[in-house]
Amino acid sequence: MALKPESAVMAGVVTAALVYGIFQVELPSMADVRAAPANNAHITQSVNVASWAAAGAVTGIAVLAKDPTIFVIGGTAMAFLAWRAKHANMTSPVTGQVTAPSQNPAPAPAQGQ
Repeated sequence: MALKPESAVMAGVVTAALVYGIFQVELPSMADVRAAPANNAHITQSVNVASWAAAGAVTGIAVLAKDPTIFVIGGTAMAFLAWRAKHANMTSPVTGQVTAPSQNPAPAPAQGQ
C-alpha cells in the first residue's frame, strides 16, 4: 500500500536529504574537486562509491515504503549530485574547460621494481 501523497513527498524529500548527506561524507568539497587536476582517479572512485551508496539507500527506502515517489525524488537528487561531482572533476582548473577522460590510461608501474 502506497503512502498518502503528502507523506510520500515528505519521505522523498527526507530521502533526498539523506542522499545529500552521503555525498557530503564521501566526497571532498566541490572547491577541492575543482582545484584538483582534471579526471582525478581518486575523486572518480569517491563519486562512484557515493553513487552506489546513495542508490542503495534510495532503493531500500522506496522498497520498504512501497512508494515510487520516494524513488523518483531520491533518484533525481542522486543523479544530479553525481553529475555535479563528475562535471567538477572533469573541469580543468587551469583552462576551465571540460576535458574528456583519457581512453588509454598509462599502464601502472610494476610493483617491486
